[in-house]
Amino acid sequence: MGDRRRTLNPDALFESEIPLPTLTEQLAIVARLDTLEDKARQVTEHLDAIEADAERLLAVRFREAIADAPYRPMAEVAPVVKRPVDIDLEKTYNEVGARSFGKGLFTKPTFDGAEATWQKPVWIEPGDLVFSNIKAWEGAIAVAGPMHADCIASHRYITCVPDRRLSSADFLRYYLLTDEGLEKIGRASPGTADRNRTLSMTNLMAIEVPVPSLEAQQAFDTLQAKAAELKARHAAIREANAALVPATLERVFSGAAQHA
Repeated sequence: MGDRRRTLNPDALFESEIPLPTLTEQLAIVARLDTLEDKARQVTEHLDAIEADAERLLAVRFREAIADAPYRPMAEVAPVVKRPVDIDLEKTYNEVGARSFGKGLFTKPTFDGAEATWQKPVWIEPGDLVFSNIKAWEGAIAVAGPMHADCIASHRYITCVPDRRLSSADFLRYYLLTDEGLEKIGRASPGTADRNRTLSMTNLMAIEVPVPSLEAQQAFDTLQAKAAELKARHAAIREANAALVPATLERVFSGAAQHA
């Protein structure tokens, strides 16, 4: 087969005609785009302020919820539950991982059992409190949702199941991602380098967490859910906001080309 690479002809480039509106129209377009960008920035700042207020409200309500609460070890409140996966070479699997900084779980590309290169994977079930044992100190702690049913994780992950008579996964996740909680996770993840800071199950189970009444936890979890819904709506607005100027530019140049 021949070389199909195409070389740009400089002469053809300089001979190309570009449709341009009049200078007055160009200045009007620029002014309109500047106005759109300013409006988009204002919307973004407004959303940021609302979300910051929501985070402050959550922090205040959480401190109130745990003010007089007793502390109990994770071993009692949310013990480790390991569900070993017996890899079937002919089966396709969905794998999840945990993002740092409390950003939740994400789904990795599916893979065939014959492609598995790591040992002792575990099943993930909705409601699990999931820890990356090498990045928990960095906030790689999440709660599995319904979308993570039938997913697996590598041996680098620890799954805990809260005793529903004592606590909820969402409440525990919030605490463990606070400064106090992350400090405890950090102390339980010894090591001198980032990649060597490994959270052991023994250390995790020894961490003490606040256990207020279930009523107080449920009220806080409801507030967390509302804050999450707010952020989801804002994410859609941000996406539309980010596309506004590019979409306007496309319409402008498409119109110019049609009238050329």
